[in-house]
Amino acid sequence: MLELKNVCFGVEADGNEKEIIRNVSFDIPDNEFVVITGPNGGGKSTVAKLIAGIEKPTSGKIIFNGEDITERSVTERAKKGIAYAFQNPVKFKGLCVFDLLKIAAGKEIKISDACDYLSAVGLCARDYINREINSSLSGGELKRIEIATVLARACFLSVFDEPEAGIDLWSFQNLIEAFRTMREKIENSSILIISHQERILEIADEIIVIKDGEIEKKGKRDDVLPSLIGTPEVLGTCRNNVPLKGEPAVC
Repeated sequence: MLELKNVCFGVEADGNEKEIIRNVSFDIPDNEFVVITGPNGGGKSTVAKLIAGIEKPTSGKIIFNGEDITERSVTERAKKGIAYAFQNPVKFKGLCVFDLLKIAAGKEIKISDACDYLSAVGLCARDYINREINSSLSGGELKRIEIATVLARACFLSVFDEPEAGIDLWSFQNLIEAFRTMREKIENSSILIISHQERILEIADEIIVIKDGEIEKKGKRDDVLPSLIGTPEVLGTCRNNVPLKGEPAVC
């Protein structure tokens, strides 16, 4: 279980501290799918970075599986079972997909294992296993490969910061299925996603709305989602909530 207790975060600006996150408290039980949503600039991604250890709280505590990890580094948190996926997946020139999956797993794996991870996210292993992770891959391909690495790691908590960013509608539909697969294949694990997308919110167990650095509301999906429908500053008004790659958003 992950617990945030009165977490605050501020940065120095013009000689003064600017508060970005104020007294944020929530928990993510085991086997839960939680989505954090809210207006742009509200602090959603900052919360994800605080959980991953990329940023450190100004005050408050972060507890993971009963241990205070507030001062732990990114590496230490990763070893304890927290995975973090960036909005824009990192490219690794000279590194192929199979090698990346082995690194993610932290052990030697068979080609058949790698094929299972790639198949789970809708990729044909034969076409991707030896592909270099570079600019020849589309945004959707990179996202799914990144999710495959999370499957290989089998972490207790997987954090995704706006995984739908920059991908087309077809890839987005496959992304939803990949998250469903994660829930089935990784036992006793939880997923936390930062997202505006209604279809991701629809498969969540719980939804947390963060606005102006504070929690505005939180609760079960069926209690929170109806109040967000038709709220442009939270969900947006783009076609199907997903701008098509290469097209202007129809808003």
